Parts: sequence; structure tokens; C-alpha cells
Amino acid sequence: MCAGLPVMHDGQIGRITRRVFMQRRQLLQSAVALAVPALGAQARAQSFPVKPIKLIIAFPAGGPTDITMRVLADNASKALGQPVVVENKPGAGGTLPAQALQSVSADGYTLAQIPLGVFRLPYTTKINWDPIKDLAYVLNVTGYAFGLVVPADSPLKTWTHFVGWAKANPGMLSYGSTGTMTSPHLTMELIAQKLGIQLLHVPYKGSADLMQSILGGNVMAAADSTGFAPLVESGKLRVLNTWGEQRLAKFPDAPTLKELGLDMVQNSPFGIAAPRGTPTAQVKRLHDAFKQAMEQASYKAVLARYDMVPMYMSTAGYTRFAQETFAREKALVEKLGLARQS
Repeated sequence: MCAGLPVMHDGQIGRITRRVFMQRRQLLQSAVALAVPALGAQARAQSFPVKPIKLIIAFPAGGPTDITMRVLADNASKALGQPVVVENKPGAGGTLPAQALQSVSADGYTLAQIPLGVFRLPYTTKINWDPIKDLAYVLNVTGYAFGLVVPADSPLKTWTHFVGWAKANPGMLSYGSTGTMTSPHLTMELIAQKLGIQLLHVPYKGSADLMQSILGGNVMAAADSTGFAPLVESGKLRVLNTWGEQRLAKFPDAPTLKELGLDMVQNSPFGIAAPRGTPTAQVKRLHDAFKQAMEQASYKAVLARYDMVPMYMSTAGYTRFAQETFAREKALVEKLGLARQS
């Protein structure tokens, strides 16, 4: 035995051994307790989804939004292993799907299309939710190209005719749009303001209803996304102008607003969101599936029918876009004098 070292009895050694054993067991139990929630969340994320997902669309069945989003949903269904079921909820300028997300569980099983009208809603209507704080943005998928059309037999053969008739008949030239406070409506009002003309706005629930109306002679013109393309190609409608940075390949003879002396470009990206509080893992799973769905040839082909293209924004990028657009739309609504009175 070495000099100077304390002598320990068998009983002391036993007590020390038991104490060390108990400490180790407590540490192990604590580690397991901490790991269980994380493992549970991971397991839920890996198994998600286990039932069909609902995707609420802002416009009626049969229009370009409905047609293209159904192809996207079908592609996403294959990536997710569960059906993505489309539900149409038109009206209120395309804002009803976002409103619907405020009263459903934040579990990733209910999604909504988010048109630009959502970002101007609080400035025109009193609501009890916030488009930035109360939605979980998943990704942006595409965007609309816009233009103005008239019936093929209309005496308004060109944009010059349109403006001239409007000036000679204040408030009598009627045009339809896909709803009050939608991008087509606000853009036409901004054009009218710049040119000093008065137009008669007639709102519809979506492109399908609007196209039926103009073909039926109920309005003189229609401001819409290029869902009007098939009717132009069949000779029933004529395009007076388009609103992008450049002329559309499908309508090479139609001038842009910029070419007509109006320094304006209007396009309208839209994407998909989930309710606020949807777990990050579920948002990522949805993002990955819909991004894969966007890349399929079937989706690109159906977009091309309406001069649309995939317009991808990541979860972070789409969230940033939402924040910036929310601020920009406030300025537009105020400029047009359409802001609600407090």
C-alpha cells in the first residue's frame, strides 16, 4: 500500500460505486427525455403526409389558374405519395383561400394559392389577420402575364381607338376584370388615371366567367391574364396590348404598355402558403414536392398554353417577396385613392 493514501473500507467503496452508477443513470435518462421529442418530430416529418392534402385555388374551375394548378397538384401528389385535392374558392379578388387558412389546423394538410390581391387586402378591407405574420409561405410557382382584349368584331381596333372612344364617352367604356382589387383592375385604374379617362369597371369571379361575359357582349373589353389566349387564337378576341417588359411570343403584334407611352410593367407572381405555425419540417417537405412538381414537363407545357412559365422562389425568397410586395401594394392603393377609411 502506498504511503499517504487513505484507506477505504469495502462499505465505502460500495457506496461510492452506487452513487456513481445513480448519477450515470440520471444523466442517461435526461438525455433520453431530451431526445424523445426531437425523434418524435423527426418521425412525424418523415411520415408526412399520411392523408390527402387540400389545395385551395382562388379562381373558378375551367380558368387558366385552375387548369394549371390541377396539373401541378397531380405532379405533387406523386412526389408526396398522397393525393393533393384542389378546391376552388373564387371571389373577393382572389383572397378567400388565404382567409380560409386562418381557421384550419397548422399541420400542413391545407394549403392555399396566394395571388397578389392578398397583399393589398388590409389596405382596402378591415380584416383580423395579417398577410405576413399569419401565413407560412412555402414557395412561388408561376405568375400571370396580362393584357387587354376586345371582341374580334369590336370597332375598337387598336389602343388608340380605345382611348379615343373613352375620352369621347366618359364612364361608358366598360371593361371586365377578374375581381375588384385584383391586378387587372388596379392596373386599368392606374392607366385611366395616367391618361385622364374614365372607365366602367365590371368585376367577375375569374377568367372563365369574364370570357363568357365578353363573348356574350356584356362588356366592351376585358383585362385579364392570358387565359384569353385560346379565344384569340380561334379568332373570337383581339389583343390591344400586353403588360410585360417585352411583347409576348404568342401575340407578337400586340404592343406593350411601355411601347404605348405608359411606363408600366405588370406581372403577378403567385405561390402557395400554409397556415401560420406549420412545422418547419412539413413546410420543407411540401416545398420539395411542389418544386419537383414544377420541374415536370407536363406543368411547363400547360403553363405555355397561357404564356406562363415556372417562376420559382424558395421558402425564404417567397417570404421576402411577400414582405416587399406588402409594402409596395400599400403605395399603389393609396395612389389610386382606394384605401379604406379607418
